Amino acid sequence: MRLMRWSLAILLLAGLTGCQSSLMVRSPAGTAEPVPESGKSLVVFMRPSSFGGAIQSSVYDTHQSADTFIGVVSSKDKVAYQAEPGDHLFMVIAENADFMIAHLDAGKTYYVLVSPRMGVWKARFSLLPIHNQARAKYSTQSADFGKWMSETSWVNTTPQALAWYMENEASVQAKKVDYMHKWDKASAEQKQELTLTADDGK
Repeated sequence: MRLMRWSLAILLLAGLTGCQSSLMVRSPAGTAEPVPESGKSLVVFMRPSSFGGAIQSSVYDTHQSADTFIGVVSSKDKVAYQAEPGDHLFMVIAENADFMIAHLDAGKTYYVLVSPRMGVWKARFSLLPIHNQARAKYSTQSADFGKWMSETSWVNTTPQALAWYMENEASVQAKKVDYMHKWDKASAEQKQELTLTADDGK
C-alpha cells in the first residue's frame, strides 16, 4: 500500500513539473482585478515565493463527496476562486496534501498564501491564511502583502488543466485520504492557526 501511494505521488508530481504554460494561462495585461460575483465570496490563492522552482501545486475546494478543482499555482502566480459563502475546507496537493479552513462572507475577498517548503523528493506546500489584522504573521495590512500582490500575476485554468485533473483525480483522492488522517489528529489550536475567519475578508 505504501509503495502504491509513493507511485501515485511520483506520477502526480511528474504531471505538475514544468507544465505552467500548458495548464494555466496568464490574464492579458490591463485585465481588471477579479471581484466577488453577486452572492459569492472571492478567494485568492497566491504563491509569491520562487522556492521550489518548477514544481507546481494544485488547489481544491474539498468536500466529503467530491472536490472542486480550482487550479494549478506556479511560482509568482495567483488564481481567483468564486466560492459559495459559508464554511469551506481548502486543500493543496503536491508531494503532500495540506488543508486550511475558511469561513466566508458574501461580497468579500479573502487571500491565501500557497507556501512551499522542503520535501523528501520535491517541494511540499501549505495553505496559510492571510488575516485582516495588523499584528497577524501574514496580514493584508502589511507591506509584504502589497509586495505579494504586485509580484504575482493572475492566471486562469485552461481545458488542459481540467483534463489534467480528470486524469489524476484518483491520485489526488489517494493523497487526500492519506493526509486527512493527519489533519484529523491536529489540535484545535493548530487548526485555528490554519483558519480564515469571516472578518479576514476585505
